[in-house]
Order: sequence, then C-alpha cells, then structure tokens
Amino acid sequence: MLKISRQAFYKYKQHRVAQKLEEEIIVRMVNEIRYKLPRVGGRKLYHMMQNDLNRLPSKPGRDKFFDILRENGLLVEPTKRYTVTTNSHHRFKVYTNLIKDIALSRPNEVFVADLTYLRLPSGFCYLFLVTDVYSRKILGYNLSQSLSAEGAVNAVRMALRGLPFVEGLIHHSDRGFQYCSDSYVQLLQHHGIQLSMGEAGNPYENAIAERVNGILKTEFYLNATFTSFQQAMQAVKEAVTLYNDLRPHMSIGYMTPSLKYVA
Repeated sequence: MLKISRQAFYKYKQHRVAQKLEEEIIVRMVNEIRYKLPRVGGRKLYHMMQNDLNRLPSKPGRDKFFDILRENGLLVEPTKRYTVTTNSHHRFKVYTNLIKDIALSRPNEVFVADLTYLRLPSGFCYLFLVTDVYSRKILGYNLSQSLSAEGAVNAVRMALRGLPFVEGLIHHSDRGFQYCSDSYVQLLQHHGIQLSMGEAGNPYENAIAERVNGILKTEFYLNATFTSFQQAMQAVKEAVTLYNDLRPHMSIGYMTPSLKYVA
C-alpha cells in the first residue's frame, strides 16, 4: 500500500538502529568530558571529540553533532554575569594603558591581573589571578579571606616564580587599590616590570582577565556557595589545573593554555 519494499523497510530500520547507537556513543563521550569540564560549550566539545567522531561510520559533522546535543539536552545555557569588585577611589598613583592594540608574539610579554569573589556561608573570600595574555595560562593565583593587597602580592609572586626572564614584561590590571598599593608596585618595579592600567570606570579595559574569571565561575562552578574556606581553596586549585591543562581555547587555536605557553 505504501509502495515500500520489505528490503527497503529493513534497510531503513537497520540505518535507524545504527544512528541511535552512534548517538548513544556520542552522548557517552560528551558526558565523560562534561564530568571534568561541566560547562564546556558545544563548539569546544566538537573540536575535542573530532578524532573520535571521525572514527564513527557516519563521521557526523558539526550540524549533526549540535542536533544530538540539542535532542539530548546537552547544550549549555548562557549565564548572566558582571559583578564589580574594584575600588578605584584611593590615594595611590595610577598608570596609563600600555597594551591597547599591542601585538603579542610570545609568552611572558603581558600579564593581566584581576580578582573575583567566591561565596562562603557567612560572607566571601577573594580570588586573585595573574594570567599570561599570549597563552591564556593562569600563572599565579591566591585565595584570600580579605581584599587586602597581600592576596594580590602572593598571586603575582607565584606568577613570577621560576620565570626565565622578565625583560619587556608588562603587567596590566584595573585601578583597584590592591594593584596600585605601594607593596604591589614596588614588587613589580623591583623586577623591572612595566605597569599598565585600564581607564577608570571601564572594566572591559581588562577584558581577558574578566573572561578568565567568567570561565572559572561558569564552567568550573566557582560561583557556588562553599561550605568552608578550605573547600573553596581545593575547588580553586582543581579549577585552575583543569583550565590550564585540559580546557581548549578558541582564541589560541583550540590549544590548552599550558600547551600554548610552551609552544
């Protein structure tokens, strides 16, 4: 009645079974990656899984891959953000922006520094980060129970530890008092590092540092409320390791920051 042969019907049925098996394999692959990188997006997943996808009989393309993510509820919903933690009203000297339109050719040319907050049951703790712009690698970090300059100093000390050279290195930040404080500025000047700062009232002058904050919070769940400072500390350590060593970045050709830093 439908003008479909028995052979065609069973061939179609076998094809559908094969499709469902491939889809199940892809979903398993995605879930394995999402176990370690719970907020990694579809485009990065597609890049990370390219070799395995090519091993499947149908070699699904990006559109098919996104269809499978959508059908299985695996697309990542975007999150809203921006919380200001900068106090630029202080007595300290501020510095001009030295990195606007700069072209980078190697690691250890420009560091960006920023801070964000993590929630605790009774308040907050503060995460100070120092990132290499060329590779996007987090080189220094410190979790502090206060907003004092000590946390920023400890983070940049960690970043500078073991560097082969700092000649020509520029340190860029916002105009927060931690980065303008005497102890912080003197440490950078002692190493011969140039200071650069974004314009007042414009957090997007330090966009790369803000992007790193956002990734750590939205993809590695540092936006959770931690039961203790010690738990937050462990979460930060794990997040930075995964960010540096496992998460590919579109901005550096889908390499990981650790690989790009030494490439």
